[in-house]
Amino acid sequence: MMQSGVPVCNTCGDQVGLNANGEAFVACHECSFPICKACFDDEIKDGRKACLRCGTTYDENLLDDAETKVSANQSTMAAHLGDSQDVGLHARHVSSVSTVDSEYNDESGNPIWKNRVESWKDKKNKKKKSAPKVEKEAAEIPQEQQMEEKQQSPDAAEPLSTIVPLPKSKLSPYRTVIIMRLIILGLFFHYRVTNPVDSALGLWLTSVICEIWFAFSWVLDQFPKWTPINRETYPDRLSARFEREGEPSQLAAVDFFVSTVDPLKEPPLITANTVLSILALDYPVDKVSCYVSDDGSAMLSFESLVETADFARKWVPFCKKYAIEPRAPEFYFSQKIDYLKDKVQPSFVKERRAMKRDYEEYKVRVNALVAKAQKTPEEGWTMQDGTSWPGNNTRDHPGMIQVFLGHSGARDIEGNELPRLVYVSREKRPGYQHHKKAGAENALIRVSAVLTNAPYILNLDCDHYVNNSKAVREAMCFMMDPQVGRDVCYVQFPQRFDGIDRSDRYANRNTVFFDVNMKGLDGIQGPVYVGTGCMFYRQALYGYGPPTMPNLPKNSSSCCSCCCPSKKKTTKDLSEVYRDAKREELDAAIFNLKEIDNYDEHERSMLISQMSFEKTFGLSSVFIESTLMENGGVPDSVNPSTLIKEAIHVISCGYEEKTEWGKEVDFLFLLLYNSFVGYLCFVSSFSQIGWIYGSVTEDILTGFKMHCRGWRSIYCMPLRPAFKGSAPINLSDRLHQVLRWALGSVEIFLSRHCPLWYGFGAGRLRWLQRLAYINTIVYPFTSLPLIAYCSLPAICLLTGKFIIPTLSNLASALFLGLFISIILTSVLELRWSGVSIEDLWRNEQFWVIGGVSAHLFAVFQGFLKMLAGIDTNFTVTAKAADDAEFGELYIIKWTTLLIPPTTLIIVNMVGVVAGFSDALNKGYEAWGPLFGKVFFAFWVIFHLYPFLKGLMGRQNRTPTIVVLWSVLLASVFSLVWVKINPFVRPINGSTVAQSCISIDC
Repeated sequence: MMQSGVPVCNTCGDQVGLNANGEAFVACHECSFPICKACFDDEIKDGRKACLRCGTTYDENLLDDAETKVSANQSTMAAHLGDSQDVGLHARHVSSVSTVDSEYNDESGNPIWKNRVESWKDKKNKKKKSAPKVEKEAAEIPQEQQMEEKQQSPDAAEPLSTIVPLPKSKLSPYRTVIIMRLIILGLFFHYRVTNPVDSALGLWLTSVICEIWFAFSWVLDQFPKWTPINRETYPDRLSARFEREGEPSQLAAVDFFVSTVDPLKEPPLITANTVLSILALDYPVDKVSCYVSDDGSAMLSFESLVETADFARKWVPFCKKYAIEPRAPEFYFSQKIDYLKDKVQPSFVKERRAMKRDYEEYKVRVNALVAKAQKTPEEGWTMQDGTSWPGNNTRDHPGMIQVFLGHSGARDIEGNELPRLVYVSREKRPGYQHHKKAGAENALIRVSAVLTNAPYILNLDCDHYVNNSKAVREAMCFMMDPQVGRDVCYVQFPQRFDGIDRSDRYANRNTVFFDVNMKGLDGIQGPVYVGTGCMFYRQALYGYGPPTMPNLPKNSSSCCSCCCPSKKKTTKDLSEVYRDAKREELDAAIFNLKEIDNYDEHERSMLISQMSFEKTFGLSSVFIESTLMENGGVPDSVNPSTLIKEAIHVISCGYEEKTEWGKEVDFLFLLLYNSFVGYLCFVSSFSQIGWIYGSVTEDILTGFKMHCRGWRSIYCMPLRPAFKGSAPINLSDRLHQVLRWALGSVEIFLSRHCPLWYGFGAGRLRWLQRLAYINTIVYPFTSLPLIAYCSLPAICLLTGKFIIPTLSNLASALFLGLFISIILTSVLELRWSGVSIEDLWRNEQFWVIGGVSAHLFAVFQGFLKMLAGIDTNFTVTAKAADDAEFGELYIIKWTTLLIPPTTLIIVNMVGVVAGFSDALNKGYEAWGPLFGKVFFAFWVIFHLYPFLKGLMGRQNRTPTIVVLWSVLLASVFSLVWVKINPFVRPINGSTVAQSCISIDC
């Protein structure tokens, strides 16, 4: 440890050096902890003024010298990203680099990653750049003056949001009825099990099993609603605290993600309206960046975005000048309301007419691009500058990035700055797995971290526009509240939709889910992530745990240790270790984790054994450095001129290989060992960053993983809906959408991430929250008992049997009590949630329609994928176009999903006819038992009525294929009718003989 009598620095390994007297440098005279002068200066620069070993404060003379040296060596802030970028508004040249051949080598053939390491080492001894002048001036203001300014805005000290619990007068009766219904269910099943129907034992047993499953599903759905809450936000207090007059806005920056794939199925005009509504937000322009992911690499998407950026120069100032809502032009101009309401400026009418004319011209240009793109030229698309479009081959093209607006782009017509607008198309090559939407979202995470690195991310589907310009401020009332936002991973907004028929025939609004279930989850650990309209804390997407989460076990570096955790706890959790590491010495933190000080040897070994930065986040120095910046912002050490090249690198198709991005969902029976370990094993806070791969419902799985790490989420329901979108109101498209959701739930159920067993070792997921997630992944399996239960009425009517024996007084009371409890539960649920009875009935109807069709197919396809590896490719749901009002509602697209409901309707109708025929043959005594059977059959028919109405279309004409199915099924059941012969009493030989004897021949 000694060389030439000079000790070795415990931090960097170099000699500690000599002081001015020629003696070995000693920072702490109490314990003589060996540390060199350079490392000592870094400690002082980081604000650490005590010895690392004994905690004794350093000598005042040494502190004064070090602080003087640090302040003298501070440099000015680097130029902004946009100052060195040559990006124009009408630029047609897209920044693109093929990273397959150049991923590891630069132009001279040297390894790029090695060059990055060397560049990090060169920057190791550089000092931090100086803080902005605004902060210096603020620091020079006397403390008394600052206190006076704070006292001038009393709202700044108030909480930014409050929880509004439901009144006890509404919640207590609801809970009481739930408990009463549980008791009645217990008595009901006791009666059903102890009173079998001997004449129809098979039908009775089937019905009892189905009823038990329905009761279990109700319990899973009901208990997460035990503590529903409402929330109230105060955007005015947010402005008073973070937007003081005469000072730069201190509101946090937000990166918006808009994803699109096929511009022919997702019309560019719809995507453009979403982008325009984002650019016109009521939020500081320097805090907003919009990233549009074109996963189909279509030149149509790029060209339409160019036109959109041009039109935004007029649209954004118009919106902010007159405070119009919504700020999506298509939906603003189509409003059937008095647009002069609350408008006092005399020039408004004139400017509105001019703006509407400009928008119509803009639509003509975009529609012309769409018409031109209907037929692809044989030689491929060519840009206006004559170069070939890089994305002509959608499966083999380089990464493309184009910055349209922002600090260096075009200003609006009034000369003001506009938010940054960035076009992104990630690289795709044959032989690489691209993971569809989840892979595109993860690519946007990385490219946004390199270019802007806002601490918060808000993702939207291309057809979900901003309906409330203050939506971001609503979310910031939670995220930026120091008391509330510490452990919040995301704020979820409810989904609201345009273009749905007034009766909401197929329950497209999902009102019961968004206004009932999500409110209940908000009172536990937070709502589930539903894929769009959600603001994330970027650090949570990186896999970090919340600051308030429990400490990890000492030996949590292995899976087995998670199953049997040690009683000893680390002094800091894993996320704290990484976030508090010496960030200015990032090269040491990545390539030599042993140099991280302030932690014991066990914690160092845990860091080394579990992960290192490059194996977790990938080989990008800029991106890795951005992950350590909790408050966002581009690192000061980054050269702005290289950011685009670095952004191209992080969206390369091979970037995620051998990293923790996404992590594929493994099926239970394919990886038996890993699944067994996964029963009790909790993956550490860093594993599986970003959106999770391997499931078509990556949203549910991503939110579930965050909640397992200890994060909580918040449900934000502003009075004016934050976002609005379009829903597939066509019956076939709606069923395919439900099929996709249900298949994703089945995939999660069959994976090691199943909420039934995943994450028990850490204990960070609340039990009611776990029940809610279990309910989201087992509901498709209800289709099996549901289709059996819907078939029972027809079978009972055709065979003359019934699933219930002759009712006694006790049985009648139980059935009556069960029906009353069901009605009371629904009524009280409507009372505290505000949902209408029509919405509840539509939800109940489509629960049956989707259960006997889409959910049933999802179960079989899920097992096929697991056992045989047969994957189902889903196409993008087509978005509504500008046709006649609700014209899409009446279009019939034949699909196999329509077969089971059609069969059930016909079977029950045939059963009703057969039942009445049997009653007419048997006389008065048969009408009593017939009532229960017919009521049961009509219950099925009434629930399937919207489906039947959808088959008829606008003209009430049944499609030919439905007629053929009806004839076929009617013939089959006619044969069954004759075979079973339920209408003629069986005649045996003795009866015939007695009849013959009594006849007087």
